[in-house]
Amino acid sequence: MRRFFFVFSWFLLSTAAVLVGSSAYSFYFLAQAQGELSRFETARLQKIQANQPADGRQSLVVTSVIESEDARAAIVAKFLERHNSPMQPYDYYGHKIVEIADRYQFDFRLLPAIAMQESNLCKNTNPAAPGNCLGFGIHKSGTLDFDSYEAGFERAGRELKAYYIDRGLTTVELIESKYTPSSNGSWANSVNQWMAEMRYDDRQMGRELKDNADVMEFAKEKK
Repeated sequence: MRRFFFVFSWFLLSTAAVLVGSSAYSFYFLAQAQGELSRFETARLQKIQANQPADGRQSLVVTSVIESEDARAAIVAKFLERHNSPMQPYDYYGHKIVEIADRYQFDFRLLPAIAMQESNLCKNTNPAAPGNCLGFGIHKSGTLDFDSYEAGFERAGRELKAYYIDRGLTTVELIESKYTPSSNGSWANSVNQWMAEMRYDDRQMGRELKDNADVMEFAKEKK
């Protein structure tokens, strides 16, 4: 009986040691992960919580928050890469697009979403204006061209801010009414989808969860 008691006690102590060790191990790596996240001073993560409503259908409760500067550039870079954009290196253009959006204080997703709608992210530009990825400055007399992709995004960003956003056109649907007034809503629908895809960093969720995006939602305020 005594031998059985010692064996049983040893088993309990061994199990407890394993559990404590496992918990400590998990806690260590959780702390490491949290430490990594804390490096982004302004970072807040997008959280997607799956719920099961009473009717049995799965719905998504989504809390969207602005990402850190580095994370925003990475989201744009992944968007460019996912769609095989010729705007390479992807990391360079991710940072450049975020930089332009921050300079003119609007949502970092707006320019790449418009470029996706207008030229499939620069893959299908007008042969007479290969540097114009945003369908910007199209007139009967011709189409504006630019020396580089960056120059085109810079000009479009500046004018979208001055002649659209600062005049109260702060949603995609309102921008459509001036940017492409002959559209029947399809332009805004597509731009909203691409903005939602970047919001969730997921193509299918972009299709399912698009809405009329507020182009000031993730704007970075000047200090």
